[in-house]
Amino acid sequence: MAVTAEQVSSLRKRTGVGLMAVKSALEEAAGDEEKAIEILRKRGIAQAVKKSDRDQKEGSIFIEAAQGKAGIVHLSCETDFVARGDDFQNAGKELAKLAFTKGADAAQSHAESIIPALVNTLGENVSLTDIRVIEGSTMGTYVHSNNKIGVIITLQGGDEIKARDVAMHAAAMAPAVVHPEEVSAESVEKEKEIWREQLKKEGKPEAMHDKIMMGKEKKFREESALVKQPFAKDQSMNVETYLGGAKILTYVRLSVA
Repeated sequence: MAVTAEQVSSLRKRTGVGLMAVKSALEEAAGDEEKAIEILRKRGIAQAVKKSDRDQKEGSIFIEAAQGKAGIVHLSCETDFVARGDDFQNAGKELAKLAFTKGADAAQSHAESIIPALVNTLGENVSLTDIRVIEGSTMGTYVHSNNKIGVIITLQGGDEIKARDVAMHAAAMAPAVVHPEEVSAESVEKEKEIWREQLKKEGKPEAMHDKIMMGKEKKFREESALVKQPFAKDQSMNVETYLGGAKILTYVRLSVA
């Protein structure tokens, strides 16, 4: 029986098992997910399956970077104790290095091969949450001291010092987008619903609502945008001013929970 991509994705989320192993088990089970789990258990990856329904709210971010290229990995687990352990840290560093040297697909494939054994060793669920490879002539990277936040910035113009400073700023301030116009209409509309209720409670005249809302939207967009935020190292200027004529080409920020 042919299985769908949705079935494969569902079982992978539940088990943390590799793509081909999941697909094979589903085919043998004629698409029955519970039977496929039994098959995977019989094939020696029971520990990964048994632990798969537990939340993975901890983990670490890893970056390997040099000469205008970087691999960034978010590896998840259940507890901070495991996230700080050598086995987990070494696995994350290995995956980031592999992403950097051979690409995201190679790192993804390797993760699928090592995670079941890592689950057995550590006694809790582990998964590769995100992996990306970034390239740029002027690049700055930053991983926070607790390994919970990692940022990559690439610039057109500027230098690596400015790129790293902006990466550190983004780690602290968590901008959602680079430019105000990139804030989604959906996000703005959600805020508008809140603002409408606030204006009603404040008793503001309805004729003033539109003008007030325009100001609130402008502020919301700028607070969400990296280039318009007050620069963390010098609040007298925003990030855009600090960069001078340099432009942000790439902004990647991964965080644990």
